[in-house]
Amino acid sequence: MDRSSAGKTERRETYLTTKQVSTMTGIPEGTLRFWRHTGDGPRSHTLGRKRVVYPLSGLNDWLAAQESNNVRGGVA
Repeated sequence: MDRSSAGKTERRETYLTTKQVSTMTGIPEGTLRFWRHTGDGPRSHTLGRKRVVYPLSGLNDWLAAQESNNVRGGVA
């Protein structure tokens, strides 16, 4: 182990395709594309010229924010 990596924990991000995000959330792929165009929806990145990916951590953060903004009923 070299000194530059000693004591560091490497964390790898998991990236999802538009189709995977659509399957996981039930949000149509077309809606996700529209949201990318308007700057809404979960965070995404373009790899190369065409490939769009969504970091799983960003998707989870976005879903949590949506959930907290839309809580109704239930026991506090």
